[in-house]
Amino acid sequence: MKYVVIGGVAGGPSFATRLRRIDENAEIIILERGSAISYAGCAIPYYLGGVIKNRDSLIERTPEILKQKNNIDVRLFNEVTKIDPQNKKLAVTNLKTGDEYSETYDRLVLATGARPYFPDIKGIEQADNIFAVRNMDDADAVKNFLDTEEPKSVVILGGGAIGIEIAESFTENNMDVTIVEQNGQVAYPLDEEIAEIIQADMEKNGVRILLNRQVVEFQDDGHKVLLDDDSNISTDMLFMATGVVPNVELAQDAGINLAQDHHIIVDNKFQTNIADIYAIGDVIETKSLISGQPIPSLLSSAANRQGHLLADILSGQNYEYPGFIGAGASKFFDLTSSFVGFTENELNAAGYNNYANVFITPFDHAFFFPNATRVNFKLIYDTKSGKILGGQAVGENGIDKRIYQLSVAISGHLTVYDLPQLEIPYSPPYSSTRDVLNIAGYVAINQLQNQIKTIDANDIPKAELENGFFLDIREPGKPFAGTVMASANIPLSQLRNRINEIPTDQKIYITFRKGIGPYNASTILKGKGFDVTLIKE
Repeated sequence: MKYVVIGGVAGGPSFATRLRRIDENAEIIILERGSAISYAGCAIPYYLGGVIKNRDSLIERTPEILKQKNNIDVRLFNEVTKIDPQNKKLAVTNLKTGDEYSETYDRLVLATGARPYFPDIKGIEQADNIFAVRNMDDADAVKNFLDTEEPKSVVILGGGAIGIEIAESFTENNMDVTIVEQNGQVAYPLDEEIAEIIQADMEKNGVRILLNRQVVEFQDDGHKVLLDDDSNISTDMLFMATGVVPNVELAQDAGINLAQDHHIIVDNKFQTNIADIYAIGDVIETKSLISGQPIPSLLSSAANRQGHLLADILSGQNYEYPGFIGAGASKFFDLTSSFVGFTENELNAAGYNNYANVFITPFDHAFFFPNATRVNFKLIYDTKSGKILGGQAVGENGIDKRIYQLSVAISGHLTVYDLPQLEIPYSPPYSSTRDVLNIAGYVAINQLQNQIKTIDANDIPKAELENGFFLDIREPGKPFAGTVMASANIPLSQLRNRINEIPTDQKIYITFRKGIGPYNASTILKGKGFDVTLIKE
């Protein structure tokens, strides 16, 4: 059996090496149009920032190693230009020599990934200082520009994960960094509670962030950026972090079915609509393990697992792909952010309404042990079933740990009712007796059992805004939070002794504050017979 893989970054090599361990007699070929395979693309920002010194350390396997250890034929600089499914042939061009040849296959695996998206901006074709990073060739181009041109400033278009990570790298190169983001927050689709913490830390470290702005034109060969408010920025360098698009042109020309967003449609065994052609990684649309609905699969970790699983499937194992959850983490300056599953932004965009969320800020380990820091943690769940829909966190320590614990809970189809019973290892340097997920579960259950009423600030009726009593429970010296002005400020620590200051003939709203304080205030007031609602923002 002859297997040909198009694409050699994450999923392709994972498939090929797993298949070789199963089938010693298979003929396996990887065709890669770039200069390297099996490299750590997610580590490129750290290489550009100088954290990783050795470029070669980013490349896990070379063609020579795969040939020697796995008997896999890897051909770099070989671009497939056409797929002929009827005759099971590929048209291939050697990009170094220009030679064209035909290659046959019995089974074909598409692992063509995605490429940076360049928006149609006036003057972009003339910009001689514009870069994006998706592969090692891109990384080499950026590194060469940094070393030879020594740019002093950079404008990054896009404030998502790539924009944030690369901003730190450019800051480490002593550059003035400006992010231009068309949304009203950075780190989209993470939610506002998480994004505002990320933004504050980036600005503290010298990154200039312009929200709700769009670039309308590049002037002076890319050295002047004109924005939609008629302002402009002079810059030595441009970096595109405006998202990616799947590499599906080959598949489309071959008659393979694509989704509306142009990802390749596959079934639960990664089979396309054409016999003996399969697809994995960033290029595919699969299903969500959480919702069961179609969803793109855009993480290298997922591509690696999919490649391994596809090798098992094609070797005769009766396995199926259970679905994509989506989990990731980003490091920037002193903080880490992490996510799993759906965010509130994504649920709103999909029209999903039956959800609620918990936002808590417990310590990452026992508060009395040195260097305890806050875990800003958001849990999103279905209000009918308690099903976990997603989670996000940001902070200095223990962030990824909590999110991967939540990812395991989602994989095991646990609900918020199960979270308080999770037995998470405890020792003062590492956790608390009731860890983050335990606490989030307690709060979610209280909400589901209507022990706590909550309302979004924008949903408060006009009559209530005029006639309700809005209580601010912040302690002396703490800054005001939220958008709803308070009728009174009674610190939580004084609430019981000043209970007579709260009217009994009005509905009581507790204004927005992060943490468990508003919940504790609500239990005090509810126990005294007050009608209490917490404001969320």
